[in-house]
Amino acid sequence: AGKTLLTPMALHHPTHLPQAVDDDSYEDLLSLWSDLESGLAVLLGNPFEVQEFVLKVQQYDRWMQTLLQQDTDASLYLLSQLASTSTMGYSTSHALVCAALCHITAVELALPASERIHLVYAAMTMNIAMTALQDELALQKDRPSAEQQAAIQTHAARGRQMLEQLGVRDMLWLDTVAAHHLDHKVSGTDLRQLPPATRLAHMLRTVDRYAALISPRQSRPGGSASESAKTITAARDEVSQALVQVVGLTPPGTFVRLDTGDIAVVLRRRETDNQPLVATVMDAHGDPITPPRLQLARSTGPRIKAGLARSAVPLDLDHRTMVRLGIFAAMK
Repeated sequence: AGKTLLTPMALHHPTHLPQAVDDDSYEDLLSLWSDLESGLAVLLGNPFEVQEFVLKVQQYDRWMQTLLQQDTDASLYLLSQLASTSTMGYSTSHALVCAALCHITAVELALPASERIHLVYAAMTMNIAMTALQDELALQKDRPSAEQQAAIQTHAARGRQMLEQLGVRDMLWLDTVAAHHLDHKVSGTDLRQLPPATRLAHMLRTVDRYAALISPRQSRPGGSASESAKTITAARDEVSQALVQVVGLTPPGTFVRLDTGDIAVVLRRRETDNQPLVATVMDAHGDPITPPRLQLARSTGPRIKAGLARSAVPLDLDHRTMVRLGIFAAMK
């Protein structure tokens, strides 16, 4: 796993691209993220029917790292769209988004590789005891019933028990899952002074909250990434700051309104949060812009006025086209 870890330099230079970019490799990137999500859905939906459960989780982590390494921005774009549009199979998409965000946040914080591994394993499996219920709640307009609420409150402890039954013996993985909903009150505390399980549980809880805030439910639309970032950074702790530092206030895949009134989608990060590479997809009157127009949001041109929730943009995007557009523009 160590050979495929993203380096902090790769994350801090998001415009870095491979020497050769071809259509086939990016077609594969789109389909492989979908394949990874499908495989994880089987793992989480029917864990006791999966042979060598622990080995599968390890394989999915390596698979995810490889995709993130190929192109972090394109992957963030796809994951952001996944988090903000998916309600069917919500539990799986949420686990995958959280695992990827935990990985890049751990790299940003220079977390030891052994801790990063177990943080990602925990992210993938934290809700294993309520996979079906989480999918059900995402489609449910009413508040959770008393029975559902009881299942929610006990799922972390039950998840730990299930993982033990599935062959997990690593205590750091198990302890992180068991504690991922506890409020550890770490504001102002040096993250490195915390016990490893507390540190990882706090990181997972922060990422979990962020991903949940931008994800839609039938009972409410998902929020904008910028609003979600402001919510979690209110705690002023290292993890939330690192998460926002590495993905930006408006990560790839999120929608924004420009000061021209146009609506754009963020394609790639730039060196500063307020200068992402965006493509306008709707004009100020709400009419689609075809083909999308590339813009570099900066002081000399259109500027980002506000982040938008996915539900505020009644437009379906061709993700392959948008990813390729971002690659093309970044190479100019």
